[in-house]
Amino acid sequence: MRKLVKITLLVSMAVFLAATSFAAEYSGKKILFIDSYHEGYAWSDGIVNSVIAGLDGTGAELKIVRMDTKRNKDESFKKEAALKVKGAIEQFKPDVVIAADDNASKYVIVPFYKNSNLPFVFVGLNWDASIYGFPTKNVTGMVEVSPIPQLLDQLKPYAKGTRIGHLGADVTSSRKEGKYYKKIFNIDLVEYYATDLADWKKGFVEVQNQVDVMIVGNKAGINDWDDKDAAAFAETNTKIPTGATQPFIADYAMITFAKVAEEFGDWAAKTALQVLDGTSPADIPMVKNVMGSLIINVRIAKAFGAEIPYELLGTADRVIE
Repeated sequence: MRKLVKITLLVSMAVFLAATSFAAEYSGKKILFIDSYHEGYAWSDGIVNSVIAGLDGTGAELKIVRMDTKRNKDESFKKEAALKVKGAIEQFKPDVVIAADDNASKYVIVPFYKNSNLPFVFVGLNWDASIYGFPTKNVTGMVEVSPIPQLLDQLKPYAKGTRIGHLGADVTSSRKEGKYYKKIFNIDLVEYYATDLADWKKGFVEVQNQVDVMIVGNKAGINDWDDKDAAAFAETNTKIPTGATQPFIADYAMITFAKVAEEFGDWAAKTALQVLDGTSPADIPMVKNVMGSLIINVRIAKAFGAEIPYELLGTADRVIE
């Protein structure tokens, strides 16, 4: 019995020492995270929280700075926010920087740090990194692509034709989405970008009158948005199959094939640790997101008069009833 206790104690001590060693492995190392947007925006929060989880127990110090450029669209605000981030970098002196979404790359990395000695890992940069000249010797990342073919495959059985519309907020990222839908998937797209909730409702009706399928894009950037009001409006006014690629838009579309924010955060944390281990960003290939989550909004399907097969409901990650 004593021998068993001794062995158990030795194993426990080994596990403790291994955990302690791992926690101390990156002790003294600093990682700065640039969020292009704001706390409370579901997409950003998903990335941030998964970065925090990915770095938990490593010993690395994480600092988060937010640019808040989703709610503040003025060009002068974005440039001022970038200068504040630059100041935070100079003060914190990170060993590696994670930059989430386009504006962090456009307004911080490109003008101040492109081809510098400070390593950057970007995530959530929509569709095409080459417009920023990435990758470079100090920049790599995960490019964000929307699962449009997969979404359209789900919507086609309910559509009467092939005309496609896109409704989104009047912000850079939404317009960029529309641009690349047309460019990459060769879609003749009817587009509408709304400035406020009333304008979004107007576009919701107008676009449907011109197309057979409507992609409901991001609501972020519509500052007077009301979730309940928009959901009720969508249920009442959906006349054709509608789809989305973001989980927080699922209340306003019949079928959502969603990107997974945590995929970006997990990859960013692991890649930042690779850099801290001594790997150059130049030696880490850029990648694209591949994960998807299927969400079915039965309320909208019923209002629209669509019958969702039990087989499809059974494969969904979430069903809104």
